[in-house]
Amino acid sequence: MFGKNDPDVQIKTPEQIARMRAAGQVVARALDTLRAAVRPGVSTLELDSLAEKVIRDAGAVPSFKGYHGFPGSICASVNEEVVHGIPSAQRVLAEGDIISVDCGAILEGWHGDSAITVAVGEGRPEDLRMMEVCEESMWQGIAELRPGRRLGDIGHAIGGHISRNGGYGNVREYGGHGIGTEMHMDPHVLNYGKRGKGMRLVEGMCLAIEPMTTLGRHDVVQLDDGWTVVTRDGGRAAHFEHTVAVTADGPVVLTARESDRDKIADMGFVQPTW
Repeated sequence: MFGKNDPDVQIKTPEQIARMRAAGQVVARALDTLRAAVRPGVSTLELDSLAEKVIRDAGAVPSFKGYHGFPGSICASVNEEVVHGIPSAQRVLAEGDIISVDCGAILEGWHGDSAITVAVGEGRPEDLRMMEVCEESMWQGIAELRPGRRLGDIGHAIGGHISRNGGYGNVREYGGHGIGTEMHMDPHVLNYGKRGKGMRLVEGMCLAIEPMTTLGRHDVVQLDDGWTVVTRDGGRAAHFEHTVAVTADGPVVLTARESDRDKIADMGFVQPTW
């Protein structure tokens, strides 16, 4: 069923990549719905319920719900929470907050995984700038997903953009990953690195590219709930992610949202019509 670049790396056929895009588009629609729903007074549990409905109405299953015991269909991480925030009726969004929403779906056995950070109401300028740098660093990493490039090229592009544009904290304990018939697969994709180092990329690899930036230091700690990761110094954090396929024609963004269309065109990525 799969070719092999490494004993643990799953290589997909074009037909399998098309099926992953179908899963990715379920995630894209869920995130578009959640972005529109983010406002002061909404709880993260309400967002979770909305995401689950969108995913299940599409005939898919939330990737996160029950994953190693995680209770939600999304990770909802507010302000100083970096990743893996547990949705809660008690966590109600307020004007000026920022929320990172990570969402995954399984459709016919294939996974899609994507994340966005959204300002609640009118965002603080310092938050908006950090979010912009984080998102752009993701796109710079995605641009490296071409056959013959290496994992270190991805990390170098992401980390270099962050350091050149504000010097925000670049979280090191977490990163991107392979994805396919499981949500988290080899290889692990660091958000820092050296060009020319690491595993060589080949056609058919699918990777989730997901930088995380902070307003302060990059150090993080996990809370006692066993999931939520926060900045050690209390600084706010941003998180963006797309699932991307490596093809002979360049990167194909499987979780692309309609709002990404112009960005994808500007970066010269060829997106097949399936």
